[in-house]
Amino acid sequence: MTETCILYGAPCSLYTGKARSYLIKQGIGYREISPGAQHFVNDVVPAVHRWRIPVIELSGPEYIQDSTMIIEHFEKQPRIPSLLPDTPKQKIISLLIDVLGAEGLLRPAMHYRWNFKDENNDFLKENFRTLVSDGSTEMAEKAMDSMRQAGKFFGVRPQAVSVIEKIYEEFLELLDKHFSKYPYLLGGRPSIGDFGLIAPFYAHLSRDPYPSSMMKKRAPRVFRWTERMNRADGDMGEFPDCSVSWIENDEIPETLKEVLKFAGKEDLVAETTAAAECINKWLEQNNPAPGEKAERGVGFAEFEIRGVPVQALAQPYRFFLLARMQKAFAGLDEAGRRELQSLMEELELAPLLSVAINREIARHDNLEVWQ
Repeated sequence: MTETCILYGAPCSLYTGKARSYLIKQGIGYREISPGAQHFVNDVVPAVHRWRIPVIELSGPEYIQDSTMIIEHFEKQPRIPSLLPDTPKQKIISLLIDVLGAEGLLRPAMHYRWNFKDENNDFLKENFRTLVSDGSTEMAEKAMDSMRQAGKFFGVRPQAVSVIEKIYEEFLELLDKHFSKYPYLLGGRPSIGDFGLIAPFYAHLSRDPYPSSMMKKRAPRVFRWTERMNRADGDMGEFPDCSVSWIENDEIPETLKEVLKFAGKEDLVAETTAAAECINKWLEQNNPAPGEKAERGVGFAEFEIRGVPVQALAQPYRFFLLARMQKAFAGLDEAGRRELQSLMEELELAPLLSVAINREIARHDNLEVWQ
C-alpha cells in the first residue's frame, strides 16, 4: 500500500470513522494526523473555512472536508472499484442506509457517549486531549462539555432517554440477527451503506466503554462487523462459503428488510418529514441567496417517537444526502421505479423517495451552500 493522502481525524470522531473505513477497505494509503496539529490549525482550517473533521489532504495541496465527499472523490477515480452497487434495489438501499447511519442514529450515539459519565469520562478525556492544539486536559474538558450540550440539539433530553434506549436495543437485536447470516449489509462485500452505518457504530457505540460493553453483550455480531469494517481484507472467516460479492439478483435479504422497516417506523420517516417542514418554513421566511452557506441547523423539528415528543435540530445536510438516493431513484427506468416503489412501501419508507426541501444544497469550496 502506498500513501496517497493525509487524513486529519481522530479515533473518537464519528464521521472520521466513515472515511477511514473506506480508505482501509479500498486499499488507499493514508497517514492519519490529529486535528490538534499546528498545520491543521494554521493551514487546513482556513482552507476549508471551518474546524471540522475529517479532512483529507491530497497533493497540491488539495483539501476535501466531509466524509461523504471524501468517499465520492475516490469513487470517481477510474482505478478504484466503486462500492456503490449498480443494481437498482441494492443501490437505493445502500444510499438510504448511508443517510440512516450519518443522520438517523445521532441520538443513541450522543446519548451513550455523554450520559454515562462515570463509565466513559476518563476514556473520552484522553481521546479529546489529542484534538485540542495545546493537548491540555483543561481544553479537552471544555471541548467535551460543548459536545455534551450538543447532544440536546439532536433530541437527547431526559424525557426521551428511555425511548431512545429501548429503540436502540431493539435495533441492535435486529442488526445482530442480520450479521449472523451475512458479514456485511449486502453480502460478502461492503457497500456505501456499510460506511454510512459505521460512522455512529465505530467511534461512539463500539469504542466508548459503556456502549462498547453493551454491544459486546447484546449484539456480539454487530461488534464483530465493526472490527471487520476496519480490516483491509474481507475478514469474514465465520462465513467460509460467502463469496466476496454482493448478494446475487439484486436481492435485499429479509433480515436487512427487518432492520430498515424498524428504523423507518420508529423515527427516520417522522423526523425527516418534520425536518423538511421546519426547513421549508425557514426558507420561506429567510430566502437565503444562491451560494449562501447552509448552516448545520435552521430551527427545531418537532415529532413523536412512540408517543414521546422530541425536538431535534432540523439539518439541511440530511436532505443533501437524501437527494442522492432520490436522484438515483429518479434515474431508473419505469419498471425499476415501480419495483423500488413497491419495496419502499413494503418497508414503510416510501415517503423518503419524495420528501424534500424547497431549495437544493450544493457543495462549494468545502461548504454546503444554497442553490
